[in-house]
Amino acid sequence: MSQPLFGLVPAGRPVLTVPTETPSETSFLYAIAPAPTPPNASSSSGPAGFSHIVVFLLPGVVLPPGTAAAIYLVTPPSTPGQTQPDFKFLGAIGEGKESAIFKLGGNGALGGGRGGEGNVVIGISVEDAGSVGARMAELSSSAASSGTGNSGALVPVAPGSRGVGQQPSTLVLAQRIIKNAFNFLSSFSGTAGQVEVVPLKAFEEWWRKFEGRVKSDPGFLERDD
Repeated sequence: MSQPLFGLVPAGRPVLTVPTETPSETSFLYAIAPAPTPPNASSSSGPAGFSHIVVFLLPGVVLPPGTAAAIYLVTPPSTPGQTQPDFKFLGAIGEGKESAIFKLGGNGALGGGRGGEGNVVIGISVEDAGSVGARMAELSSSAASSGTGNSGALVPVAPGSRGVGQQPSTLVLAQRIIKNAFNFLSSFSGTAGQVEVVPLKAFEEWWRKFEGRVKSDPGFLERDD
């Protein structure tokens, strides 16, 4: 797994594809530096200036059979004497669910010194799909009992579930962003050693055009076109 496998899009930030650290062949850490805080910024946006992040498999990437990619928020040690950071399970992506949006929250989502003070650190680990599925079930059960939820749950959105006049959910918006990116980047794909790859330059071009469209037509993602 020497080539980038995943793309990350923090809300309002450029796409990331290269991990900051690779502790093993199946685990990856992405440190996201904080952005300058605007004068009118809301405290709910978190220390890095965003509270949601999209994670997706890059075009042409297929995980090994029987595996899924578990997504974690890496936080500072929570108990005295603890030397290793905590890993909060956010959800997962994999076969049949190649992208998801995750809510980080605004309650100190710092990386505990990994990759720089004040960074938000996202960990991705390729794990056994059965184990990941069990943790997803626990996460869904916990969210249901507490009345909260995370858009990263591996649950498809039923067609027509959105009522007339209602805003699309964050999950639907994330899926439309990924669809937009995939449709654009698929024309740039090529092969290298029997592996389908997309040049990083193509991602930069997609982001430039996507950002331009958001500025000129902010509501285009809310329309199902």
